[in-house]
Amino acid sequence: MTVKTYSVPNISCHHCVNTIERELKDVAGVTSVKGNVSTKAVMVEVVDASRLAAVEATLVEIGYPAEK
Repeated sequence: MTVKTYSVPNISCHHCVNTIERELKDVAGVTSVKGNVSTKAVMVEVVDASRLAAVEATLVEIGYPAEK
C-alpha cells in the first residue's frame, strides 16, 4: 500500500471534500480517501504507487488539481 497526501487549494467546503472522496473512490486501485477542509488536503491510499497518476488525473478532471 502507498499513502500520499495532496495539497488541494480549491477545497473550500464539505461539498468539495465529498465530491473528491466520491470521485477518487471510483479510481481503480484506490483503497481509501480522506479529505480535510481545514487543511485543504486529501490523503489517498492506493494498492500501488503506479495508481497515483490516475488519482492526480482525476483530481484535475473534476476541477480540484493538486499542487505540485
